Amino acid sequence: MSHIDDVKDYLVALQNRICAGLEQLDGKAQFARDAWERPGGGGGESRIMTDGGVFEQAGVSFSHVFGDQMPASATKTRPELAGKHFQAVGVSLVLHPHNPYIPTTHANLRFFTAGERRPVWWFGGGFDLTPYYPFHEDVLHWHETARAACEPFGAELYPRYKEWCDKYFYLKHRDETRGVGGLFFDDVNTQGFDKSFAFLQSVGDSFLRGYRPIVEKRIAHPFGDRQRNFQLYRRGRYVEFNLLYDRGTLFGLQSGGRTESILMSLPPQVRWTYNWHPEPGSAEETLYRDYLRPRDWLGELNGWQSLSSPYGNVQRLETRYEAPCPGLKKLRSAKPRGSWRRCTLR
Repeated sequence: MSHIDDVKDYLVALQNRICAGLEQLDGKAQFARDAWERPGGGGGESRIMTDGGVFEQAGVSFSHVFGDQMPASATKTRPELAGKHFQAVGVSLVLHPHNPYIPTTHANLRFFTAGERRPVWWFGGGFDLTPYYPFHEDVLHWHETARAACEPFGAELYPRYKEWCDKYFYLKHRDETRGVGGLFFDDVNTQGFDKSFAFLQSVGDSFLRGYRPIVEKRIAHPFGDRQRNFQLYRRGRYVEFNLLYDRGTLFGLQSGGRTESILMSLPPQVRWTYNWHPEPGSAEETLYRDYLRPRDWLGELNGWQSLSSPYGNVQRLETRYEAPCPGLKKLRSAKPRGSWRRCTLR
């Protein structure tokens, strides 16, 4: 088999494993399958779950497309490949849960070859997490999983691809990151095919290990209209990024891909509110202040300690005490206090 056949077999199997794991996690809905063909060459299969027990909408799509000319989005950093024959194979997923306390997440794994006489190939992909009401322990688990996926291939990879993720998933017009990041990589080929492919597999195999425990911890967390409305408002940032900046969206549209499959990443419900700002001292403000910017999450790990309160785990960094529940006010003190005050929710 050729290299692309090896990668294709792995990605098809990964799509199957992830869909099976998500169906088990959801407990109610199953993925509908939608096979499609691309007029210019190739095709794929989109799998969509809607109105599940956990997921409002989840999409996991496989594609294998090819053609006589690389799309402009794929040659922006490789102008020498313009006009070359290409093949691209990949899996892309986006999960939009019902519960605002469960983060949205995205992952993508891809392999490109370009040219025929002396083909150039490379891997790309990654995964990222977009919480609305973040729990710091979840963010740390996510990044610990990302680091573990990278470590067998070099200690320098996690910080490099973590930083790249922070820069990539950045909304310039909002001056904020889309979420708390993860991994983003591209042009991976310098270690040879076998090791580069093994790295891709390590990242792909780690996705459910990173996301499943977060869902299982937050699945029963109560929420109301305030949290739901904020989730819908923040989903608007997802739409803005995907339509303005996302390379995968641009590549799919420019290469003549199937529009429904390309735009499956968009949330089923979303809202925009003119000139909205979070209430001072609220959990929504905590997201903006502490999480929508690049941070060395694992470098800060030793500064965090777990506390307990009547409302569940509370995380402490130095002398700042924060409760993950939006019904709790933040307490700033050199010592934890024995009582907690509720804030007014509107």
